[in-house]
Amino acid sequence: MNERKLIKLEKERKKNNYTYDKMAELLSISKSYYWQLENNNRRLSYEMACKIAQIFNKKPDELFYDYQK
Repeated sequence: MNERKLIKLEKERKKNNYTYDKMAELLSISKSYYWQLENNNRRLSYEMACKIAQIFNKKPDELFYDYQK
């Protein structure tokens, strides 16, 4: 099992005082689906990365570039 989290995403979510529930609501997905994304248990699509970045008024690369390296 991969224990690696998307640290930038988690920090950004917490900085904005968003819960897993709130992120799931904003993305129109389930809470468990969002949790799986943030905890790297589900593959993050480019479309979803763009939606998440838009919530935080950032570009996808700002949140996810290091993750892809």
